[in-house]
Amino acid sequence: MAKMNIKKGDKVKVIAGKDRGAEGVVIKSYPSNQRVAVEGINIVKKAQRPTQANPQGGIASVEAPIHVSNVQLVCPACGEATRVSNKRVDGKKVRVCKKCGKDFD
Repeated sequence: MAKMNIKKGDKVKVIAGKDRGAEGVVIKSYPSNQRVAVEGINIVKKAQRPTQANPQGGIASVEAPIHVSNVQLVCPACGEATRVSNKRVDGKKVRVCKKCGKDFD
């Protein structure tokens, strides 16, 4: 299983699929499935049973996870979607922007 370079809280841009070109923040990552859930991206309708908290039930809109290969990290320094490399700084591994060379962490 390959390591994911995208973490919760990262800003990403969708590069493939029905929401191509849209940007959002990662709200949850699923490393075992190589997927991420992005805020406002890949919205699906989900039927919900009536509960005590929601006695009416109904249909809710939720963000479904998308594959990590369909998103690219957006660099906070240069503002562009970019690939990521890893570099050691003071014994810690940090993610680095391939376009401008600034670190993400």
